Amino acid sequence: MRILLVEDDRKIAGFVQRGLREEGFLVDVARDGDEGFTLASSGDYDVVVLDLLLPGRGGLEVCRQLRAQGVTVPILMLTAKDALDDKVEGLDSGADDYLTKPFAFEELLARLRALLRRSRTSAPAVLRVADLVLDPLSRTVTRGGRTVELTQREFQLLSLLMRHPGQVLSRTVLLNRIWGYDFDGQTSVLEAYIRLLRRKIDAGHPVPLIHTVRGAGYVLRA
Repeated sequence: MRILLVEDDRKIAGFVQRGLREEGFLVDVARDGDEGFTLASSGDYDVVVLDLLLPGRGGLEVCRQLRAQGVTVPILMLTAKDALDDKVEGLDSGADDYLTKPFAFEELLARLRALLRRSRTSAPAVLRVADLVLDPLSRTVTRGGRTVELTQREFQLLSLLMRHPGQVLSRTVLLNRIWGYDFDGQTSVLEAYIRLLRRKIDAGHPVPLIHTVRGAGYVLRA
């Protein structure tokens, strides 16, 4: 599952992003309302965690404009404003839930799981490229009808590649999306995981799906 976190407080954003990634979610972070609105409008996310007080476009405005455009992604509003009127205003703007700071990470997880359960009818479809199939809900992968066992990080990397079939994703994009913006880009961890995925996904099959585009990045295509 892919989550968009719109939060300008770097400490809170880092804490939430790390925690959600450890739980197996793909997490992107937007630092202001304008960036958050643009990303949330893309349709690439299963849930948006939206701060209320943001630079530029505020959280309420972001929420209202998303709903006005017909974007139905579940939105969890995350804010320090805990007055009843603030909660009512947030929910009336189109948010699906409201969590005040400070909060327990376990409660955030529980609320996200509840939102995902409620939205399963509109959850992302099973991903397919050639005979490779990835189910985001059951977290299963098969190739040619045979189950492929993946670690959490391998699953996240494959899922990201499969969400962009035929599109070359740069090393920087892959590292940022999977390991985070503060990850040391000089490390060879990405290459190591690509090798592991190739052994599990492509080995024994006549048509490889994971390709290296020299000097550009990686792409998954038939």
